[in-house]
Amino acid sequence: MACRIGELVLECREPERLAEFWCEVLDFVVLDRPGDGSIEIGARDGFGGSQPTIILSPRDELSSVATPRLHLDLNATDRDQAAELDRLLAAGARPADVGQSGEEEWHVLQDPEGNIFCLLRARIAPVG
Repeated sequence: MACRIGELVLECREPERLAEFWCEVLDFVVLDRPGDGSIEIGARDGFGGSQPTIILSPRDELSSVATPRLHLDLNATDRDQAAELDRLLAAGARPADVGQSGEEEWHVLQDPEGNIFCLLRARIAPVG
């Protein structure tokens, strides 16, 4: 089995404004406000449901082209995080340092071309 996209993370200046816009465009609802200024929006069946959720993450200064404003958060669907991390590294992913503390429950990785993505701890069911 493969990973499944659980979340798309978009850095933005105005999470509230973008949440309102994307909820209208996609018929999404606000699912969570974690307390760090970010907003999670998604389909009414929520995280792990029919579609990936979108995390609108506040940033005063948006990233440059070298560090994209959008990255994927992946979830393992049929194994634990450690086994999936081993599989992704064997497939060519590499650890990436974006300033994380080391206490996070996720792993920050990059694909063979340097695009950043995260492997989350929670497992979600495969689609279909």
